[in-house]
Amino acid sequence: MVGGAAGPEYLPLSYGKKKKSGPFSGQRIDSSFKRQSFPTFFVISRISSKNETFHGVSPFLVEKAITSSVGDVKATKKLRSGDLLVEVESPKQAKEISKLKSLSTIPVTVKPHATLNSSKGVISCGELLNESEEKITEELKSQGVIHVRRITIRKDGQLLNTKHLILTFDSNKLPENIKAGYMRLSVRTYIPNPLRCFKCQRFGHSKTSCRGTLTCARCAEVGHESTDCTRTEKCVNCKGEHTSFSRNCFAWKQEK
Repeated sequence: MVGGAAGPEYLPLSYGKKKKSGPFSGQRIDSSFKRQSFPTFFVISRISSKNETFHGVSPFLVEKAITSSVGDVKATKKLRSGDLLVEVESPKQAKEISKLKSLSTIPVTVKPHATLNSSKGVISCGELLNESEEKITEELKSQGVIHVRRITIRKDGQLLNTKHLILTFDSNKLPENIKAGYMRLSVRTYIPNPLRCFKCQRFGHSKTSCRGTLTCARCAEVGHESTDCTRTEKCVNCKGEHTSFSRNCFAWKQEK
């Protein structure tokens, strides 16, 4: 960042497009929901020396095999990789699908999905400013919190803590609120900031995978970094009169 106060890496905002509820989408639950900690999304992969997948396998065969072993599941879909993504409805189904060794005559492996079985939300509480992330995690673990990260901002070259905390829950269903001691705090959907490349300044990829040209984040000219640049501000993405990292950028807001 160049001079002045930089905004937080992740904004604790609740605006944006409302997510649809249903299979394979983030859902919110009210505070009366009794949390059951079991994975609901599983990936089924074929065991094959020829690298075979479920591409070309009869959907009727797959459906019958899953139903006979696990029961009627909430949803099944084929991933681009050719693996199957299955959403179960109960702890019993989660237990049964974990034990699967084959679908009909097809040998398989089953594992919980790496990211879909958790959710992230943001809380704000000034009274927790002096509490460590580890302490907060420990105190909230009975409510399904498995990780806490505090949002920080950089101001005048100094990294400062904020009252905003990103909570990771052990369920894909986000609670409406949590209790921190005697305080009931609302949980807002976590919306990460758009990924911007620090090399070409475009959105959607990182510097490590960039094939573009080095571009200044301050003036939008190619061939130099923004660190010592004193030229007039210009945005690479919207051509506006501001830096490419400005949160007032129309293109940034669209990505958000």
